[in-house]
Amino acid sequence: MEQPQPQQHLLHFSHSNHPLAFKQDARGEATCCGCQESVYGPTYYCKECSLGWFWWRPQYVHHKSCAELSLGLHHPLHPIHPLILFDGKTHYPEEEHKQKTKCQVCNESRGQYTYRCYRCDFNLHATCASLPPTIQSSQVHHHPLTPFWKWMSFTCDLCGKRVEGIPNQCALCSYCIHNTCASLPRTLQVLYHWHPLHLIHSSLEVELHQSDSRFCQLCAQKVNTNFGFYYCSRCDFVAHLGCAADYRNRDNKNLLELKEGENEDSELDQSVNSLAYEVKNIKLGEDGTKIATEIQHFSHEHELKLSDDEVLNNEKCNGCVQAIFPPFYGCVNCSFFLHESCAKLPKKKRHPLHQHLLTLFPKSPYGSIFWCYACDRFCSGFNYSCKPCAFSLNIPCSLISDILIHHGHEHQLLLSSIKSKHNCSCCDSKISPIFRCTTCDFALDFKCATLPQTARYKQHEHSFTLCYTAEDDSGEYYCHICEEERNPKHWFYYCENCDYPAHTKCILGEDPNLM
Repeated sequence: MEQPQPQQHLLHFSHSNHPLAFKQDARGEATCCGCQESVYGPTYYCKECSLGWFWWRPQYVHHKSCAELSLGLHHPLHPIHPLILFDGKTHYPEEEHKQKTKCQVCNESRGQYTYRCYRCDFNLHATCASLPPTIQSSQVHHHPLTPFWKWMSFTCDLCGKRVEGIPNQCALCSYCIHNTCASLPRTLQVLYHWHPLHLIHSSLEVELHQSDSRFCQLCAQKVNTNFGFYYCSRCDFVAHLGCAADYRNRDNKNLLELKEGENEDSELDQSVNSLAYEVKNIKLGEDGTKIATEIQHFSHEHELKLSDDEVLNNEKCNGCVQAIFPPFYGCVNCSFFLHESCAKLPKKKRHPLHQHLLTLFPKSPYGSIFWCYACDRFCSGFNYSCKPCAFSLNIPCSLISDILIHHGHEHQLLLSSIKSKHNCSCCDSKISPIFRCTTCDFALDFKCATLPQTARYKQHEHSFTLCYTAEDDSGEYYCHICEEERNPKHWFYYCENCDYPAHTKCILGEDPNLM
């Protein structure tokens, strides 16, 4: 029997402004509004709303199956009333959405289209409502799983959580998991890691590189490796099932088509040992090492000479926009300075905050200044950017990886790349991403993590040192610049010679990352 042809235009309840156009083969450009999964294959999308800055990313996209969902449904879990399809994000304010749209099968609120009974406050995600009443296959278990259509409380054998919902059982090995875990993919890609992650049922399946406690490298919280987790064996990268599977952290890639190693970037491999400058003159150090005393850097038209002299007038490095301290490279023709370390930055690198390769630019590719994703500041100077994604990092932020050892805290800090409820312990800001301590409640944002250890202030004759604890136990703490009170828990700059404490913002200024 011949299959019916899909409609070329479809009026949809969630987008009454324009009809949705049909596309036969989408390639993962966006996320489905209905199920919040990456869109591949037959698709409906809005042509009118896809114009604008992100014109290459179609808007109001739906899998064909999600766009054609029935507006009403009778379901065995709620036989007394019909269920009506609705989009909870449109019906409820953001703060009410999670509470009002929690699914009675998976016990979660994931932003999906939901079948709802308004009389009984009963909700089913469209994906949960469509579970077959008989045996279903699952990527997380090697035997078929059978949904047991009865609401109950039980412990999921994959995530180890005590849940309420519909259990999915294996009759052969007494394996029982809830619906969210039953729908997990065997392999997925997250935005903050460049290799695919594989579902591991327990640490018995893999030889972890470290025998001590493991922490999720997305949220920096402890992972119980006796149960399931996602893992990259190349990088020893561990993530909670929920953190990795969260649609806000997922990369839009069709992993069925992704071959192992396919996303390795040959351009990065070629650039690891390549420098951003050409050596013009060298000398031998006392230990026999070669020292480049004169270079031609790609960011500047004149040759730069290595110097160990002190810099006058509080000059800044044109790369990291922090105070110049020797040794540095300088231009004899103009006021251009680079720390020796900034001159040796690679032209390309990866960073755990972005899924694509980043390129070093001497100036912002978007204008005179750029916004740094990590520290949430406007910046100038060198930057690592991904132009297609309009993503940029300033140099101090780009040098910090996912594990941080900082003088201001005794324990190791892990980067939590997803939105955190923790405030920075050193300034009380609520900026994400943030570094979190795996031992205590200490948290550190990028703004504080990149504060220079020493700084100069106007014509003050001494350098200021970054301090992490109050200078005395007097109980009264003031800034000697603005003369306002200081929070003793916050980091500050201090000149020991003059007994001169000051706020970090008073020493560095309101825009410390601008030349």
